[in-house]
Amino acid sequence: MISSVVPLVVGVTSHRDISPSQREGISLRVREFFDDLSQRFRGLPIVLLSSLAEGGDQLVAREALACGVRLMAPLPLPPDLYMDDFDNDDVRRSFETLRDQAEVILLPRLMGKPRHVIATPGIERDRQYATAGVYIASHCHVLLALWDGNDVGGFGGTAQIVAYHLSGSLPGLPHKRHVLGDGTESLLYHIVCSRGQGEPAPGLKPLEAGWRTGADPAMHADMPGDFDLMFARMTEFNRECARHAARIAADPPSLHGTPCAATVLIERFFHAADWLAVHFRQRVLLALRVTYTAAALMGIAFTFYAHVPTHDSLIYLFLLLFATGGAVALLARHRGWHRKYLDYRALAEGLRVQSCWRRAGVAADADHEFAHDNFLQKQNIELGWIRNVMRAASLYPSSTPEEPGDDALHEVIEEWVGQSGRSGQLEYYERKASERTRLHHITATIGLVSLWGGVAISVFLAAFATRLDVDTKVTLVTTMAVLSIMAAVREAYAYRKADRELIRQYRFMQRIFASARVALDRTADPARQRAILHALGDAALTEHAEWTLLQREREVEHSKL
Repeated sequence: MISSVVPLVVGVTSHRDISPSQREGISLRVREFFDDLSQRFRGLPIVLLSSLAEGGDQLVAREALACGVRLMAPLPLPPDLYMDDFDNDDVRRSFETLRDQAEVILLPRLMGKPRHVIATPGIERDRQYATAGVYIASHCHVLLALWDGNDVGGFGGTAQIVAYHLSGSLPGLPHKRHVLGDGTESLLYHIVCSRGQGEPAPGLKPLEAGWRTGADPAMHADMPGDFDLMFARMTEFNRECARHAARIAADPPSLHGTPCAATVLIERFFHAADWLAVHFRQRVLLALRVTYTAAALMGIAFTFYAHVPTHDSLIYLFLLLFATGGAVALLARHRGWHRKYLDYRALAEGLRVQSCWRRAGVAADADHEFAHDNFLQKQNIELGWIRNVMRAASLYPSSTPEEPGDDALHEVIEEWVGQSGRSGQLEYYERKASERTRLHHITATIGLVSLWGGVAISVFLAAFATRLDVDTKVTLVTTMAVLSIMAAVREAYAYRKADRELIRQYRFMQRIFASARVALDRTADPARQRAILHALGDAALTEHAEWTLLQREREVEHSKL
């Protein structure tokens, strides 16, 4: 079952040998944890990622199912080999029961290893466990750790997975997680436990629980406010998707091509985000047009009021226009149209790259292929919700691992990169650059007409100052004022829409995609073509991040008119 609703993904890492005397208390803490998340974020269904290992993983999975949480299980080994590592038949039966209730995730790079390499204990088998732990930590929004706080442990053990989640690196694996440089985006819920007859790390007490982040390793009773806001943004996205579900479903998706099980959820989220971005962009443009039209009419009304004494009633029109513009700007700000437009456009572009990479098998030789690792890393933590959606979109249940073939690669090239003047992002950026250039020329023309019209009127007034009657002078001066107002408002409107910057961005992206098309046409080597698509995706993600930052400062603000 693949849900189109963005979930709150909880990963679990735990010791296998939790002290039996603490199991009941830990179960209570786990139930409280899930109950708190369910109450706090009602619009986010919870998904638990658990490898169903012996000990704490199975304990958390049972409690999660009892709380109505959806269970997904990324397994480090084929099930028959995996159960060889369990201590007794009871644990094996528990695993099979939980597996039957879970959506199993079989990862190609885990399940594709030769059986003789991973059939016996050793470094390759340990690497399987470590890679599964990294997968969970990379995809989850909150990592739930049943951990004694000690740093000792084997390769890929609980301590290392916690360290990876908080700091972004794990010794022995090449992949490093590109979270924010100061570690502010990693959230951990730590339930302290003991291993066997041992004791927790100094300063920790059994069954103590609290929140920790990469930036603040101290344990806190309350979730940090930044993460609260981040999850609220995810809830808001789900709410907008539900509100406009019928219209989104009726609109054909922008991504085409052969369906792929690994990208079904990505493409559903992309379609919703893309539709919402267009929807809120239309709202923003409507608010801008109404506001700036009102501003122009205000200036014109005041000019006539100031120069034509018989039109005193125009001051009331001026105030009415001011109130209209203010009301529209306040409405747009209150409903977050500008923020939603930018966020959903950024999300859609990130998901586009993520889908194309996945379908083309761009990172098939790496441990991870997540576009969210590279996206919006220099933005404030509030925008982390976009990466969270991308993480959730990467989850998909798979009973038969699959790797994309060369046919899928060529299909992605034609759909994503496309041909000049015909298809793909190349044609899109060519068309958009041309459209924005025409709009900029209109703005420049209005400015020139205003400038030279004002100069001509000024020269005319200077030449015939003694011959013109008062009414004629008033008419000419009023005309100068109206021309200046129209040019100024048009320039301000173009600035708010960032026309000049968008022309530069579209031309830059046009060159990037044109260069990629040339490079792709020069080689028939699939590995080389995937490398080109990887570089192209990185460039696109970087440019969209900069665009988001630029546009975020240009909200509809009535007070600056």
